Amino acid sequence: MKFSTLSVLIGLGFALSQARGLTNPEAFKNGLRAFPRSLPWGYGLVALGTLWFLRNLSNERISDFEPYKNIMLAGFAGIGVATCVFVKDFLAARGLAIVMLLLAKITVDSARWIENDWRLVVVTWAYIWIVAGMWITISPWRLRDWFDWITETPARIKAGCAVRLAFGLFVAALGVWVF
Repeated sequence: MKFSTLSVLIGLGFALSQARGLTNPEAFKNGLRAFPRSLPWGYGLVALGTLWFLRNLSNERISDFEPYKNIMLAGFAGIGVATCVFVKDFLAARGLAIVMLLLAKITVDSARWIENDWRLVVVTWAYIWIVAGMWITISPWRLRDWFDWITETPARIKAGCAVRLAFGLFVAALGVWVF
């Protein structure tokens, strides 16, 4: 995927996800606080992450792994299914961490050959996803605590959503006019 297209999609997706916090802070708060333990979100995100990872693995052309690729694909698919069956606590948080790590990979990979220094805005954001993804994987309850903190008051919700909305639109604008 082209870096410009990816920047627009990521920026707009992030910006649009913040609009609800500005228009209906109470619903935003309730949705965000319920998210980390949500099983439907968890199943969806873990399935998305598993399928995305399996696609990445199947496209990998490292000759050392070639004899074991089918075993690895089956094993990682089994891990994805077993995660949904046996690790239901904070499943959505764990699934979000997986998707964040995979999204960071595609972002950094597609930014590699862009020679404009503005790419570092998006690449830095991707590295933040990597650190956050590892942090959430290790201690998923901290995502719940973070969501509780950022949704503590309606003023905090609106201020945070406004900043995140502006940043998302900025990244989308970079994708349209710079990259």
